[in-house]
Amino acid sequence: MTATIDLNADLGESFGPWPMGDDDALLDIVTSANVACGFHAGDPLVMARTVALCRDKGVGIGAHPGFDDLRGFGRRRILDPDPASLRAMLIYQIGAIQGMARAAGTSVRHVKLHGALSNMASEDAVLARRCIDAIREADPTLVVMAMAATPLESEALAAGAPVAREVFADRAYNDDGTLVARGTAGAMIEDPDEAADRVLRMIDERALVSVNGKRIAIEPQTVCTHGDSPSAVAMAERLRTRLEQAGVRIAAFPAS
Repeated sequence: MTATIDLNADLGESFGPWPMGDDDALLDIVTSANVACGFHAGDPLVMARTVALCRDKGVGIGAHPGFDDLRGFGRRRILDPDPASLRAMLIYQIGAIQGMARAAGTSVRHVKLHGALSNMASEDAVLARRCIDAIREADPTLVVMAMAATPLESEALAAGAPVAREVFADRAYNDDGTLVARGTAGAMIEDPDEAADRVLRMIDERALVSVNGKRIAIEPQTVCTHGDSPSAVAMAERLRTRLEQAGVRIAAFPAS
């Protein structure tokens, strides 16, 4: 199999004395990091440390903005968010991580929406466009990491934004290409080899298969493996190993 794929993980999600995930280990495996910007997780010190680790390990840095929801980890939906507040919220978070990166002598190259905001923007073209417009206002050079085959991808492309099309190793899909909600039976793929098998099929067939067997055409460029579970490092290690064994080159996605 001849392909080049980026591996990304959501990192920097510790907060004060509460640790989450093994960022040091994951940053030896992934090629892109989506760094929490302090609204759903993270704090200034965690952000600074994570950005410095990414710099030292040669991992691409992304802003990972979400709803202002520390208690709910950004996974609670805010229905019909005020457009002005949404714009300001996104620009604020992107600017925060850019400031941290600049101070560390590096830069932010992409944005990936977090949690409920990402899921909602992947379902709703109007919300997706509002998010894309805010990202473009903050910095039009930033690559939008968008869930493949959703309104978030199509609206980013329509706006002329550079896009990295994302698929998920450890999540099941609905018939419309969105993720099966957490808490639903079968939503999470916990076996590393099963996850790797699914990703290899997506790359080889350029399609994802929903829980109901529907095939959706995609052009995967980056694969997400989550960093907040006890088995996150083992999952990421196995995924990378299986992809490389199949002849897939692991490298940061092109900024185009």
